[in-house]
Amino acid sequence: MLRVENLTKVYPNGTQALKDVSFEVADGEFLAVIGLSGSGKSTLLRCINRLIEPTAGKIYWNDQDLTAASSAEMRKVRRQIGMVFQQFNLVKRSSVFTNVLAGRLGYVNTLSSSLHLFSTADRQKAYASLDQVDLEDKAHVRADSLSGGQQQRVGIARALMQDPKLILADEPVASLDPVLAHSILKYLEKLNKEKGITVICSLHFLDLVHRYATRAIALKDGQVVFRGLPKEIDDAQFKAIYGQEAERVSII
Repeated sequence: MLRVENLTKVYPNGTQALKDVSFEVADGEFLAVIGLSGSGKSTLLRCINRLIEPTAGKIYWNDQDLTAASSAEMRKVRRQIGMVFQQFNLVKRSSVFTNVLAGRLGYVNTLSSSLHLFSTADRQKAYASLDQVDLEDKAHVRADSLSGGQQQRVGIARALMQDPKLILADEPVASLDPVLAHSILKYLEKLNKEKGITVICSLHFLDLVHRYATRAIALKDGQVVFRGLPKEIDDAQFKAIYGQEAERVSII
């Protein structure tokens, strides 16, 4: 489904965020991307849907070369790739319902999107998406009145509006209290298992990786240093990924 080949990203200031990163993701996988802050996780996810332009390498989506795709072609591709952000990226003053409808903008014309004109079917779909994350009763309250965990669930509902085949979740629990981490990941797991949506999720805590991911890759200084099953990340692998001074932290 997704194939990344020798992906490299060098920022204008000379920082090399990714170097020759290669991996594949099959349909229906829940892939965790792990590594220290600054290891390249967010850059990788944003390169996949070209929110960030890679410097070199190839990204293939169902055999289409995304790195060579035009803006119009990428607009169609992004319909199938939902994005869940660490900082939620909601319009705080707008209602939850309006934020969720924004996930449908890729399917409407420019005039309709600028005027926020949506069909009855799209509005019904927004309620259904909120129901998927148990927030239908919050549809008409302001987004900034919700807790952090609820706001992240709005972000997931917004991604669902795209009918995605792939969800990229960029450290979706990093801004939340640890006790909420499992609740958010359970929603992503439900979409993965029940709807067959492929998930690529960057995470910090290994016990979350062991609990939810079917496979993992690890980045260190922008390079892949591990590919395999979560259970294969033993103490030696952990030290190789996070450094000799690192200690495992559990999140219950």
